Amino acid sequence: RTSHPFYLHQLALSGAPFGSQFLRKSLASSPILHKQASINVQIGSMALSHLPMAHVSSKAAKQSQSSVPTGVLVTYGLFFTFSIAVYHFFAEGEFSAILTLSVIMQCLAIALLAIQCHSSGSASGISAKALMMEGASLVCRLSSTLWLNGYLPVDATGDHLFQIVDICSLGIVAYLLHQVLQTQRHTYQAELDSFPMRPLIVGCFVAAALLHADMNDRPLFDTLWMAGLFLGIAAVLPQLWLVAKANGRVQALTSHYIAVMAVSRLLSGSFMWHARFDLTCQPWIEGMNHAVWAILGAHALHLLLLGDFAYYYVKAIFSRGLQCLDDIDCGCFV
Repeated sequence: RTSHPFYLHQLALSGAPFGSQFLRKSLASSPILHKQASINVQIGSMALSHLPMAHVSSKAAKQSQSSVPTGVLVTYGLFFTFSIAVYHFFAEGEFSAILTLSVIMQCLAIALLAIQCHSSGSASGISAKALMMEGASLVCRLSSTLWLNGYLPVDATGDHLFQIVDICSLGIVAYLLHQVLQTQRHTYQAELDSFPMRPLIVGCFVAAALLHADMNDRPLFDTLWMAGLFLGIAAVLPQLWLVAKANGRVQALTSHYIAVMAVSRLLSGSFMWHARFDLTCQPWIEGMNHAVWAILGAHALHLLLLGDFAYYYVKAIFSRGLQCLDDIDCGCFV
């Protein structure tokens, strides 16, 4: 047993004094054993030399999987810093600035979707129909807010900043549509993005014509503003439809896009609730302000539609923090 090559190899690795003495005598007496032991020692040394490298590679892989992309952190940081500056310095703490903060959060949501599209080089998981409705919503809102004051915050942010943020959001939506429908069309899941959009758009305009307020005192532009609100609420439906068709899997920043849009809607809904006594309309039924109920109901509907998604998203955030930038399994949609 003591002259077996494997035993000699163990003695060579052990470094024991007796082992070294015995090994030298055994190897001197047998050239074959000498050759075999040399091979075994070389193999053992190579294996040992690769162990730290494998450990480091495994550790690096785990760190890369759990780390948050720098671009995402920078985007969050810039937008939240900008929001704080807007609230404290531009609006001087006025409550109406919440409406401006809501459009900033909307812009952040769309920017996160653009980061996903640019960094991954893929349009997979993004609904072009949802983007079209979001763009139409912004155009309708800007048709009113660019030159009329009826639906603007009364603080200094309503003069120009509110509109500039909306224009930036519209520009990002246009970029995303170009990426999804042109540049990265080969990755666009057109067969899954099959939500019936046209009847929904027509319904939004009809409802807006019937339920609009009269803050602008111009029926056409009051209707366009209300249609913009309804279209923005309904824009989440094609995206959720695509998620359901994809077996409930939400990609990385698509989940953050949906969640931040919900935060935006929560902020604007809070403002509308506090301003409900200032919203006026020509009532269909005497003593009933249908515009207030339509506006508040639209905000509540948006949050209700995202209820199931919010459960899975918040669960992932609490369990993994912002590191949950991998797919989230929203089994509720299946």
